[in-house]
Amino acid sequence: MADAQEFQDRLLSLGLARVSEAAALASAKLIGRGDEKAADQAAVNAMRDQLNLLDIAGVVVIGEGERDEAPMLFIGEEVGTGKGPAVDIALDPLEGTTLTAKDMPNALTVIAMAPRGTLLHAPDVYMDKLAIGPGYAVDTVTLDMSPAERVQALAKAKGCSAADITVCVLERPRHEDMIAQIRSTGAAIRLITDGDVAGVIHCAEADVTGIDMYMGSGGAPEGVLAASALKCMGGQMYGRLLFRNDDERGRAAKAGITDLNRIYTRDEMVTADVIFAATGVTEGSILSGIKSEPGWVTTETLLMRSKTGSVRRMTYRSPVK
Repeated sequence: MADAQEFQDRLLSLGLARVSEAAALASAKLIGRGDEKAADQAAVNAMRDQLNLLDIAGVVVIGEGERDEAPMLFIGEEVGTGKGPAVDIALDPLEGTTLTAKDMPNALTVIAMAPRGTLLHAPDVYMDKLAIGPGYAVDTVTLDMSPAERVQALAKAKGCSAADITVCVLERPRHEDMIAQIRSTGAAIRLITDGDVAGVIHCAEADVTGIDMYMGSGGAPEGVLAASALKCMGGQMYGRLLFRNDDERGRAAKAGITDLNRIYTRDEMVTADVIFAATGVTEGSILSGIKSEPGWVTTETLLMRSKTGSVRRMTYRSPVK
């Protein structure tokens, strides 16, 4: 019989799905209401309540921010009953607060869990990210290549022309030069307004989403969540932390990061088996949004385990109380 304190991902996975679902259901009431903070707070409250029902000794390593700026699910907060295995938790109770407030596609609730000490404690800074789906040789694309070189290298590996490659990019002024370089190859770009965890996940299901590669800078905490998803689904990811000032370099030091120029691979951001759950809030290209009908509400959740490579899509229909 397995040790009760061992990380039993199979037993914990359904509980993690419930955590994700609860956050989505709580934020659903605020879809399209124009209040980002209220939507996020509703998701945070519900996620925390559900986490505290799980038999884990959990520590939030990727959360809502530092203790002084986040009253709940802050980095370092202990969650769970304390009676089970010691685990790291990375979460984004509502990835796409703006998307939710404006009723735009691809808002998700996201959470990952792994044995204690195995998720990168990424500080709240930017990360330069690059991701592709499964089936390619290691280092087919790298962060040291220019954006145009990455497109050409991936097209060569895929056996197609650069014009057949689609790259997902977060629409931000800082990405204008990169976008111009990508387009110079003839490749297509799918711009997203928010939600780069979903953007990276798109690469793992290229046949479904039509997206071959993700690149650009976004939040480092979201990079660890995206790496958790790719570890379950297959695919490669690289991340390099970006620092704009001494305050941000100080955050890295506080998180125990000494090599500020290091490029992290997917398996360096997530060093052990991980479970990952995401629930759709608004309608999206990965997950259906929350559907309401008289007396019922329905969610769709993606639940994945890297140990087995299993990917479950679960529909949860519950009566409205």
